[in-house]
Amino acid sequence: MKRVMPEEGEPHRRTWMAFGAGDRIWEPGQVPVLQRNLAAIAAAVARFEPVTMLVRPDELDLARGLLGDAAVELVAAELDDLWLRDTGPVFVTGDGELAAVDFNFTGWGGKQEHSRDSRVAGLVTGRAGASAVHTGLVLEGGGIEVDGEGTAIITESCVLNENRNPGLSKQDAEAQLGEVLGLEKIIWLPGIAGHDITDGHTDFYARFAGPGVVVAGLDTDPDSYDHDVTRRHLDLLKSAADARGRPLRVEVIKAPTRLRHESADADFAAGYINFYVCNGGVIAPEFGDRKADAAALATLRRLFPGRHVVQLDIDGIAAGGGGIHCTTQQEPALR
Repeated sequence: MKRVMPEEGEPHRRTWMAFGAGDRIWEPGQVPVLQRNLAAIAAAVARFEPVTMLVRPDELDLARGLLGDAAVELVAAELDDLWLRDTGPVFVTGDGELAAVDFNFTGWGGKQEHSRDSRVAGLVTGRAGASAVHTGLVLEGGGIEVDGEGTAIITESCVLNENRNPGLSKQDAEAQLGEVLGLEKIIWLPGIAGHDITDGHTDFYARFAGPGVVVAGLDTDPDSYDHDVTRRHLDLLKSAADARGRPLRVEVIKAPTRLRHESADADFAAGYINFYVCNGGVIAPEFGDRKADAAALATLRRLFPGRHVVQLDIDGIAAGGGGIHCTTQQEPALR
């Protein structure tokens, strides 16, 4: 049976999230802010589709209090951190059946404690009633972007990194990813390793807004480590075609140049590409740069007609190097 990873804009059965800031990972002062951010994201998504959030048993009351009247299902679970996009499974469908790929989470190549989070994919797979798909590959959901028609955009800096898949060739990666995700063509972006914990996940650089259409980030700050690589990515994307031979239409969203977050450092994830597409909605960040926030909003509204674009202050999450997409994982609806 051929399985395919659906494009994010296809109908969802639900969204999965995790409410679990690690004490050894986050500064104590950061935790209340990012917890409020997580609740705001969950409540926003719940306006459009069901949300199930994994929560440590001793934080269930806290999570429920922050969520208020939002219709979010809470499930007790042991967690190391909150990045469900990476710790959870990647769902695939085929012949009317739901399956989930466990990509063997290792804390982004052994950078972070992950003994609890390494079990999250199995927990979510079981609760979703999905068939488990096993692979020897080590990677994370944030490193994979697909159009649902056989094309993927993936960063070399993540999947071909020795800290995850030592000795793995690009050809072998394409064969194995093709088998478990139904891919026919991978557009490889170089990414950049070693600067952030993910080693340059795709979902901060380029996203499909539908088959044949890609929205990509551009960092205009010449002092940023992403300045040169985002330009290189744009060149590659503009010259690429998808699995069906269509040249990609590439839309650009520039990063903000001023931030509301006064103590933002090099780890602060100030980009608009890490949005999340759900049933009838797009949940996106804003950073207090009125001009850049408005431009991002206008572009997303144009690229996702018929969906309501909701912008949220996620400064607490961005301070930890992540975004909205990193905290969510879609469970596709079966047709």
